Amino acid sequence: MVKGLGNLLSGKSKGIGVELTPDRINVAQLRKQGQTVKLVTLASTPVPEGMFQEGQILDPPGMAELLQSILAEHKIKTKQVTSAVMGGRDTVTRIIPVPAELDDAELREMVLNQEAGLYLPFSREEADVDYQKLGLFVDEDGIEKFRVLLVATKKEVTDAYIRTFEAAGMRLSVLEIASFALIRTIREQLRQFSAQEAVAIVDIEFESTEISIAVDGVPEFTRAVPIGTYQIQSQLSRAMNLPPSRSTDLLQGMTIPIMPTDTIGSPTRMGGTNPGSAAMLRTIGELADELRRSIDFYLNQGEDKEVAQLLLAGPGAAIGQLDEFFTQRLSLPCSQVDPITSLGLEVAEEITPTQRPGLSVVLGLGLREAL
Repeated sequence: MVKGLGNLLSGKSKGIGVELTPDRINVAQLRKQGQTVKLVTLASTPVPEGMFQEGQILDPPGMAELLQSILAEHKIKTKQVTSAVMGGRDTVTRIIPVPAELDDAELREMVLNQEAGLYLPFSREEADVDYQKLGLFVDEDGIEKFRVLLVATKKEVTDAYIRTFEAAGMRLSVLEIASFALIRTIREQLRQFSAQEAVAIVDIEFESTEISIAVDGVPEFTRAVPIGTYQIQSQLSRAMNLPPSRSTDLLQGMTIPIMPTDTIGSPTRMGGTNPGSAAMLRTIGELADELRRSIDFYLNQGEDKEVAQLLLAGPGAAIGQLDEFFTQRLSLPCSQVDPITSLGLEVAEEITPTQRPGLSVVLGLGLREAL
């Protein structure tokens, strides 16, 4: 059994990837065959309201039952699993400098028992912490140091994941942060950028959007914004006098009207005369503003880098012309992530373009088990 985040950044195994979210459980089983990777099983089931909220599993036994059902339905026998904690207020990802002369034992002591507490918004006793040593650099005083990726989450969050998979009769071998799984999925795509170019990865999920700014495949900045597909659809449904619903299927058929630059942000022009489009655009416009704030904050930290591109992932990335909207609103090139193409996956059944961006995390989890 994984102890907290003890296997967060290391280890290989042969099992399945399971993504737990507020609205769905997603399962992926991948298998490496020579130089290619095949998608063996892809399954998904809805999660009722009240089981998972704001990044926390509120009903581990209920989630375990759903997981058992989906495994039985798809005849999945594997008991070993990799899963991911959603980014948010209960998780922390930071890069910290440490002296290069420290040996492994000294490094562990410093990071876990000294440095970690300085970066956590909750007490060190409440946290599960892991780290990974990155490359060397020379600071402004000419001192050689290591960059260390520090990752932490509240113990109550990781404990709930452990209890869920135990109740389902499964062994949780690796628990990581969802953004790491997404980066694993698109790592070949990220290699086209230089070491001086940052990429903003925008994962639009059900309750929130996780913004990760990565350089060389390492997240240097992460932030969660409480705007997701549920909030976008709720505004759309309210404007169209439709009953509230947890299903976000309505968004799958929507296309954002791209307005002339001088009308973007105008409440009288956004969405034209369609109240549904106008309401949806207002919410997406708020998300664009949060993206701009996040990018500006990152750039103001003094890093000699530029944000070269936005990559959109998650279920919300499938909204029609969302990439064009962000390109226009933020004056940055923006494109939608296609994890099937990024991984070069062999698939037995066609996966539609609207489904693909929402599979970025679960396929990254499944890939970790396959390699």
